[in-house]
Amino acid sequence: MESEYMMKKLLILAYDFPPYVSVGGLRPYAWYRYLKEYGVEPVVVTRQWGNKYGNELDYIAPGESNETIVEETEYGTIIRTPYKPNLANRIMLKYGRSKFVFIRKMVTAWYEFMQFLFFVGPKSGLYRGAKEYLKQNKVDAIITTVDPYILLRYASTLSYKFGIPWIADYRDPWVENKNKNNLFGALNKYFERRFTANAKCVITVDEFFKKQIETNVNKPFHIIPNGYNPDAIDAVSDISQADDCLRFAFVGTIYKWHPLESVLRCFSCFADSNITPKFELNFYGVNDAEDLKLMVSDKFPNLVGKINVFPRMDNMSLMKKLALHNVMLLFNYYSFTGTKIYDYLGLNRKILFCYSDDDEAKLLKEKYYPIKEIEGLSTHLQEDLIAETNSGIIVKDKNELMKTLSIIYEEFERTGSIECKSVGYEKYSRKGQSGELAKIVNEITNKNI
Repeated sequence: MESEYMMKKLLILAYDFPPYVSVGGLRPYAWYRYLKEYGVEPVVVTRQWGNKYGNELDYIAPGESNETIVEETEYGTIIRTPYKPNLANRIMLKYGRSKFVFIRKMVTAWYEFMQFLFFVGPKSGLYRGAKEYLKQNKVDAIITTVDPYILLRYASTLSYKFGIPWIADYRDPWVENKNKNNLFGALNKYFERRFTANAKCVITVDEFFKKQIETNVNKPFHIIPNGYNPDAIDAVSDISQADDCLRFAFVGTIYKWHPLESVLRCFSCFADSNITPKFELNFYGVNDAEDLKLMVSDKFPNLVGKINVFPRMDNMSLMKKLALHNVMLLFNYYSFTGTKIYDYLGLNRKILFCYSDDDEAKLLKEKYYPIKEIEGLSTHLQEDLIAETNSGIIVKDKNELMKTLSIIYEEFERTGSIECKSVGYEKYSRKGQSGELAKIVNEITNKNI
């Protein structure tokens, strides 16, 4: 019985991991940071990352060493495996994204398929690094967080070779969203069923994704949502909102179904209103930053100087920037929540949600939204969360946004800040969610299921 109460050891396969700036890296980093407090010692296997470029090229840039780098800290162990770009990636690094596109696509497609049959490709370093560690060290369980989905194969194989139970963690579904019109879709579905066959259970972030994944994966499910990093929030808790200028912030990816142009048009009209507002709308870590700048200069020249675009930055640095803002802009994700909403909640800044029922936004959703809705499940999860936590303003449409901007500015002029009276958001801390993962690890290791 003594072993039941000893600290368990969990091997974590995580491709995205700091210092790489990625939303996907925040989830496994939280496990590394907090699991030990709940009786589970984490061993993270990732790849070597650098931030040389500050953009998407960092994803394919070579590692700093041909040798595995091992870091031992008070929180656990990080094993950083070598990374060598494949031919397609080397061509892109040397010649840019616009050259040799066809050749790059062919090489990438070859690796994308062959990696499921053989241990080849730039991601296979994680498998080799984990295997070498397990030859010399005992762990109680393995978890992999995807994507990339090839990690399911690595975890499944390691589990079989070493007799260790494993858990599949999905940040989003593999087959249902990304591959429904892909030539590899049927094969991906087969590979997913095959690789997860020996998994003990599956974790995902919400009920909607669970419903999608379980159509192809017949395993026990657990829901552990995304959340905010409490260390980062605590570090900026003393930073006050700026009072010299009303600052709005948006973080992360802008998708085609987002009513960006509609929202910018409203801000443009707001800028020209008779109250002559002093404000900024700042975008952090967005994709296609140059396209955003071009849209502003071509269509909304009066917003030049009021709209600023900043590169990706690590989570702690980002929180320090965001804490200075008064209002956080959030676009509608409909059937899923995304991740940025949790940082907004942790910062206790008013959320400006666009939109709940806008005609132009509906057309964009119909044309571009990639997810098939499931009958009986909510298609307004962000709205539900905002209402539950009293954390923001749910804007119906562009007409209501114009009125809302004026109301917000009047409050700012009167008080020098924008009040946010959020409640109950503490349960979305990634620390507490790490505790939930620890319970699952103990369950599958103690009960031999």
